[in-house]
Amino acid sequence: MRFALILVLLAGIANAEGEKAGEFDYYVMALSWSPTWCALEGDARGSDQCDVRHDYGWTLHGLWPQFHRGWPSYCRTPYRAPSRGQTAAMADIMGSGGLAWHQWRKHGVCSGVDAADYFALSRKAYESVTRPPVFRRLEHAVKLPAAVVEEAFLEANPKLQPDMITITCKENRIQEARICLSKALAPVPCGRDVIRDCRISDALLDPVR
Repeated sequence: MRFALILVLLAGIANAEGEKAGEFDYYVMALSWSPTWCALEGDARGSDQCDVRHDYGWTLHGLWPQFHRGWPSYCRTPYRAPSRGQTAAMADIMGSGGLAWHQWRKHGVCSGVDAADYFALSRKAYESVTRPPVFRRLEHAVKLPAAVVEEAFLEANPKLQPDMITITCKENRIQEARICLSKALAPVPCGRDVIRDCRISDALLDPVR
């Protein structure tokens, strides 16, 4: 009896190693405000993304397959890992090839497509959303309610509704805009576990360098 129970437990552990690729409900596209990431992490790492010769604003953090509740990660996939050239080619919208590699390894493998198609889909998703130009015109750091950032995205993207986007904060700074998209990349309502709006009234927003 105990031996049978051990077999059941081991089977459960094996199944927990990664869901089946391609089985998910919608995507969450995370757009990161690059000056925030640089201030909190990138500068300390000496990241090229934060070099003054760049002018990154909203960069693509990732395109994440999502369930209506929860999300898959590190799925089993028959596709090979992307080449260094493929990941490097994403640096113009993601800030670095290293991030592109990490996103494929954790999230892309759950998309059900190969690396080339996943990165093409990620680029298409990024280009489908208008990043409000007002934030690129900042000359100095400002403090503002996170809701103002959401309102700017809604105004710039008439097809977006308030339940399709959430703004996150980290250490009292505007961190990300997360937008929910169908598998065809049309805006859709987010699940309750995704909508976690930052409610800070004086979140810091650094200007593009």
